[in-house]
Amino acid sequence: MALDNPFSMFDVTDKVALITGASGAFGAVAAQCLSGAGCKLVLAAGNAAAMAKVAATCTGPVHQINARPDSEAACADMVADTVQTFGQLDILVVASGMNKVAKIDDMAPETFDDVMDANVTQSWLIARAAIRQMKAQRTGGKIVFVSSARGLLGHPAGYTAYCASKAAVDGMTKALGCELGPTGITVNAIAPTVFRSPLTAWMFEDTPEATAVRDGFLARVPKGRLGEPEDLAGPLLFLASRASDFYTGHILYADGGYTAG
Repeated sequence: MALDNPFSMFDVTDKVALITGASGAFGAVAAQCLSGAGCKLVLAAGNAAAMAKVAATCTGPVHQINARPDSEAACADMVADTVQTFGQLDILVVASGMNKVAKIDDMAPETFDDVMDANVTQSWLIARAAIRQMKAQRTGGKIVFVSSARGLLGHPAGYTAYCASKAAVDGMTKALGCELGPTGITVNAIAPTVFRSPLTAWMFEDTPEATAVRDGFLARVPKGRLGEPEDLAGPLLFLASRASDFYTGHILYADGGYTAG
């Protein structure tokens, strides 16, 4: 038992973590959090320059792969590269994805397919490759998907593709949690609402437009503020460590209470 030293349950020192979408906002949070906690990192992203900037903010060993999880072969190569570099794979964080916003009568079917592919199919493909490696290691593992409050709640501004894709991620999380229960591999998801990132920075500004949008949104958020990157770090460390060994198939809403009301 670790109750005499509960901090040990969160110890991920020398664990090997693969993060897809490492050049994005959540990928950067994951990289900084897990490297700071002592993990060896493999970062994967299509934008090599942005990924390099993220890698420069990390401590400890960092290996970079300039690729997206957009095919079975690409995912197999990512996992193989991870194992070749660090000898194992313990943690997978799937932070890759996209959102394209348009009302349904303006959205091309190809656009809907692109969002579903990036958020659902590619998440499934990289999870599949990681699970095969984790099963072969026989030491369990941690898989963390990035979902959204929009997987539970709709949105009127042209989010049919995004909401559908994140609802699918939630379903995949639950199904894999059930399927992999006996293996020691846990599968969970973090579902944030708006948090500070390059894409949402305008909502934090003091312009009339930002204030109006922010005030309307915060009327639904019990904590009364928008999210910060560190609000996602604690839940991620929990889901990536032994502290969450009895948690699987769970969607953890990092939303200031937004989905509670």
